[in-house]
Amino acid sequence: MPRDFRATALERAIGRTLCRWRDDRSLSLLEAGNRVGFSSAKLSMMENAMQPSAVVDIMALGYVYKVPTPEWQCLTLQAQYASGLRAHQQPQTAIFDPAEDFPLLIADAIRIRTFAPDTVPTVFQLADYTAATAMWDDQAKATRLTAIREAWATRSTGDDPLTVEAVFPEAVLRQVIGGRRVLKAQLLHLMAVSELPEVSLRVVPYVAGAHPAMSCPFTWLSFPHRQHDDVAYTETFLRSDYVESHSQLEQVAERFSGLWTQALDEGESLELIAETAARI
Repeated sequence: MPRDFRATALERAIGRTLCRWRDDRSLSLLEAGNRVGFSSAKLSMMENAMQPSAVVDIMALGYVYKVPTPEWQCLTLQAQYASGLRAHQQPQTAIFDPAEDFPLLIADAIRIRTFAPDTVPTVFQLADYTAATAMWDDQAKATRLTAIREAWATRSTGDDPLTVEAVFPEAVLRQVIGGRRVLKAQLLHLMAVSELPEVSLRVVPYVAGAHPAMSCPFTWLSFPHRQHDDVAYTETFLRSDYVESHSQLEQVAERFSGLWTQALDEGESLELIAETAARI
């Protein structure tokens, strides 16, 4: 066992499965170890994820326990995946960072559908508002947010304008980010961009209650070329990801459709934004 081994969540799940297999057959560690030719100590280490579980050992346990073939094959695939991740870990250098790539992808898109649960959608943020939202992040995050805003700004006019459909909760209008002056300027800016023919803004009102994407920001992009499928982008303060599988994109589409239906229409949303700005 490597002295510096630290089990991942996947490896711990594999260990729990091995333990469940043995418990389901009412075998002690000693009995199971004798049947498969392991020491009870080794089997305990595997079940408690104190060492990696080798594929050949999982196959042996599956055979001895008479586990259905698809079940033990699934576990061996998980073990292979976990081993590959460990072998190719590069903690110092990311191979590909979706957060850095995202502004460039926006430049290629023809349509964006976005939901922002806590802030004004990034593409419509003013510089002061962006600075306030990024105050807890590093300068690189602020730079990326600015790049996203500028990517849309370059496509908001001209011969190839970018279509944007944005949804956000009513609470965003009242969250005093950057102070009252900054917030009011931001709301007035939303009113201005909402007049653009390629922009649709909708606000999910408080009275709507729970909605399909609680605390889950995402941006769904479509592209002009047949060879380029839709992509969804998600980000937290810890990581960013692209979602590209057909089944997951169907879920994104379903969530966005639910949000769009639950929100006020564009006219009602504009009235709410204007009323909120007037009270600041």
